[in-house]
Amino acid sequence: MALVASLAFESHVHFSDRVAQLLDRIDCRLAESVEDREAIFRLRYEAYLREGAIAPNFSGTFSDPYDDSENAWLFGLYLKGELASSIRLHVTAGAHRDFPSRKVFADLLEPELDAGRVIVDPTRFVTHRDHSRLNPGLPHVTLRLAWLAAEYFSAEHFLVAVRAEHQAFYRRTFTHRPICEPRPYPLLAKPISLMTVHYPSAADRVHRRYPFFRSTLFERRMLFERYPSMPQIMPANETAEVHHAA
Repeated sequence: MALVASLAFESHVHFSDRVAQLLDRIDCRLAESVEDREAIFRLRYEAYLREGAIAPNFSGTFSDPYDDSENAWLFGLYLKGELASSIRLHVTAGAHRDFPSRKVFADLLEPELDAGRVIVDPTRFVTHRDHSRLNPGLPHVTLRLAWLAAEYFSAEHFLVAVRAEHQAFYRRTFTHRPICEPRPYPLLAKPISLMTVHYPSAADRVHRRYPFFRSTLFERRMLFERYPSMPQIMPANETAEVHHAA
């Protein structure tokens, strides 16, 4: 048993090292240009179509009005100049109460909003199939952006809206727990359930297991200090594959 545990620990350490190395090679940027956004919408379409989550369309893209929300950050992650993955983040607090998961899970989330709790809602998480095969840590690097947002904005809840077959990944990586049965989700063919993790309670445990989820305040500011229209959402410290179908 000791040997098995030792081998498992060694494998875990090696994986963390590989993800850290991948972080050094990734270029992450906010999608602000028409070209960047269209490339992300095409990657989404290819990934969701391959998973059978959407029907074919003539545009070959997949987007929705939430891409233009004031409290949304749409990121592309690039390897050697090629789009490797993308994720959209909504941060909700104060007047910014609208976000994708609220539309489907209002009964669960409205009480949290009314209590003044900050929520990070990552959606439209996709990876390029070839890059994902070559870089098994790509999902972790992409979801790291949601983790950093939870710290920067002092979030209580880090949500994920996922299909049942993807729950194990989030439970293992971030200690998410499901809080409802799967429900129909707008624009998607397959039902989705909501999972959440209380970020303040989970942060230390996740950082010990996966050190690459740690970050500096400078990095978090570079990623998220871009929306002066959201002054009431303050940072915590002033000093293509579809991986979930929402």
